[in-house]
Amino acid sequence: MKHFSQDDYQEEDIKELIKQYQNLKQGRSHAFLEEDDFDRIIDYFDDREDLTEALHAAETGLEQFPYSAQLMLRKADMLMANRKYADALDVLETVALYDSNDINLYILKTDALLALDKPQEAALLLESSLHLFSGEERIELLFELADVYDDYEEFDKVYDCLQLVLHDDPNNEEALYKICFWTDFTGRYEESIQLHNQIINEYPYNEIAWFNLGSAFQGLKLYEKAIDAYQYALVIEEKFDYAYRNMADAYLRLRKYKDAIEALEKVMEIAKPEDFIFEAIGHCYHRLHNYGQARFYYKKASHLNPDDSRLYYKIAVTYMLEKQYASAVRLLESAMQMHRHNSKYNLAMGECMVQLGRFKEAIGCFFTVVKNKPKNIGGWEALIRCLFEGGFYAEAAGQCIAAIKATDGKPLFYYYYSAALLCMGKNKEALLQLTEALQKAPHLLKKFIDIHPVALRNSKVVSLIAEYKKK
Repeated sequence: MKHFSQDDYQEEDIKELIKQYQNLKQGRSHAFLEEDDFDRIIDYFDDREDLTEALHAAETGLEQFPYSAQLMLRKADMLMANRKYADALDVLETVALYDSNDINLYILKTDALLALDKPQEAALLLESSLHLFSGEERIELLFELADVYDDYEEFDKVYDCLQLVLHDDPNNEEALYKICFWTDFTGRYEESIQLHNQIINEYPYNEIAWFNLGSAFQGLKLYEKAIDAYQYALVIEEKFDYAYRNMADAYLRLRKYKDAIEALEKVMEIAKPEDFIFEAIGHCYHRLHNYGQARFYYKKASHLNPDDSRLYYKIAVTYMLEKQYASAVRLLESAMQMHRHNSKYNLAMGECMVQLGRFKEAIGCFFTVVKNKPKNIGGWEALIRCLFEGGFYAEAAGQCIAAIKATDGKPLFYYYYSAALLCMGKNKEALLQLTEALQKAPHLLKKFIDIHPVALRNSKVVSLIAEYKKK
């Protein structure tokens, strides 16, 4: 024998309702349908996404119950689902005459006004209706109002709405999560600190309030205070991974890399592996000059995100710092397969080629940099220094002239031009360029000596420098 469940009875019941509704529509005899019955019939068609029939059911219900605010609201809802927003507003105006205390009236009206691109009218409507409601309904309207303000970019008012929610309900999780973002977005850190201190005084075990307090301190660069707040949050909820993430960031800002690593390792215990967590741990080890460990974590990040060329570059840099230039080249080749013209990658590759004595390949890399970023001083400097190291003095002089034009006469390149001319035996012209450089930027003289230390054996150069030192 089959046993009917509650769901079976409900299904039989709705089938019977639909049958009686169809009889009513077709003018056949039918059982009397209550106001609530029409509500269920509308739900039936709405659930099946038959919006036209759902609207027709609402209209049929209103023929039977012409003063039903409930069915008018359903009709307005179905009109909006059918994108007839102006018609929906007309119906809602009538609803207001019969029942102005139904929250759905204001929510539907807001949605219709937003759909008609009238966000300011929607905001005014909600603002004027807030006093009619209390408790959960008032909070629902405040969230609606926050969304409206977000729509027309009144971001400070979004924050104000969330603050009002938390005044009414300090433990409201949705408001706590949202206000953390909007505090950061609007920069209202001092207010956030005050608000969350009030919440914590009343509810000291609210871990989200502690987290938000830490985030606000972090926004003001008060990293020690931020860390204290995150630690309180973690005492309450030890698996609060975002508290560990933010704490790690605060430690990084304080250059406490070992503490940052510890916090990031906690994140990995709690949450699934993420490339940027491995990358952050790698960065910490990099800063601690532990390049092997830095590489280990950069590689882990790269395995999770093999399309991120930056990670190959970072691994290459660790090899460069250990003077393992051939290994660095392999990683840089991988990065440059993705972004051939990236200036940082070309500069690093050029540096490796210089160290490996492959000057022509190095020059090619540096030429790529100055071609793509002609105002970039670093690119020109690397190119010219490379030409010097390779003994290409005439080419270096030509590139100094190009650099002076491209960088609006940066004094550094007058020094380099002077050095190149000295190497070419053009002493008179070299002294003119050195004079120009010393007039423009005497503090850069060390760059001149660094690129061509032999110049200090030239008595005329020494005399010229001594003259400017006296001045």
